[in-house]
Amino acid sequence: MATVYEEQAKVFKAFCDETRLRILQLLRSGEKCACVLQEQLNLGQSGLSYHMKILVESGVAESRKEGKWTYYTISEKGSAYAATLLKRLTTPKAVEKGNNCCKTMPSNDNFKTEKHIEII
Repeated sequence: MATVYEEQAKVFKAFCDETRLRILQLLRSGEKCACVLQEQLNLGQSGLSYHMKILVESGVAESRKEGKWTYYTISEKGSAYAATLLKRLTTPKAVEKGNNCCKTMPSNDNFKTEKHIEII
């Protein structure tokens, strides 16, 4: 069973490769057949399959079969989730009063600064 962090890492793994970014750029204009992606990226079937598996498992892309052909598109739901996840993970929370890591503590030495580290 995958942890929440493993599932989230799948999303970011989708964006951590130049080829997958190129694939997403191509898919921005709409659904593409695997054969078109192979030709435009100069990739073999196994190479494209590897990258598409990562994109589809992340939820960023979707696939559908039509006969012997596979078509790929960007998932609106997966794309929105990836954007929300990035925003949530990189937006600092407001610091609550009394929860600062560095506090100025009054002392007999004219209010000398002391640093306190709190492990959360």
